[in-house]
Amino acid sequence: MLSNLNKYDIILASKSPRRLELLKGLDIPFSVKVIDVEETYPSNVFGVEIPAYLAEKKSNAFRDLMEENTLLITADTIVWHEGKVLGKPENKAEATSMLNSLSGRRHQVITGVCISTLRKKKTFSVISDVSFAKINAEEIEYYLENYQPYDKAGSYGVQEWIGFIGVESIEGSYFNVMGLPVQRLYNELKNWKE
Repeated sequence: MLSNLNKYDIILASKSPRRLELLKGLDIPFSVKVIDVEETYPSNVFGVEIPAYLAEKKSNAFRDLMEENTLLITADTIVWHEGKVLGKPENKAEATSMLNSLSGRRHQVITGVCISTLRKKKTFSVISDVSFAKINAEEIEYYLENYQPYDKAGSYGVQEWIGFIGVESIEGSYFNVMGLPVQRLYNELKNWKE
């Protein structure tokens, strides 16, 4: 599949084990390389623009390391709730606060993806609407003690225990909520031409 990509050395620029797992599911050869990029954005970048901006920022950080045959995939995921970003929690108190704010409410998970070569760049965002059940303090405490929410936007992984008991419904891509909208990415790669 995706014979149009045979000439490329495909690189996923991400530390996320979930993105690695999801991209592997597309059965395309790729390697992983990481550069630390500060995930900051200007104050005039808002909502759905934020993860797209950050995905492009990560792509730009790699530009000098790219070769003629490099095809780079970068991504960033945010949880957008009540007009603000819920990023990765700094500590247990912040994670508890985030999960309490999501309890019994609806939020959006937005992933921005940037596909780039030295000659072309394509950036897109995918939005999934997630409805959370009411979760109580004991459930939040159990999750925080037994799982690793500190590398996850919004302090939760949909594929973990809290997702099993807390996520009532998802409108849009489940895999987007995990961190990479692989169906959309596959279509973009399938139609990739320089």
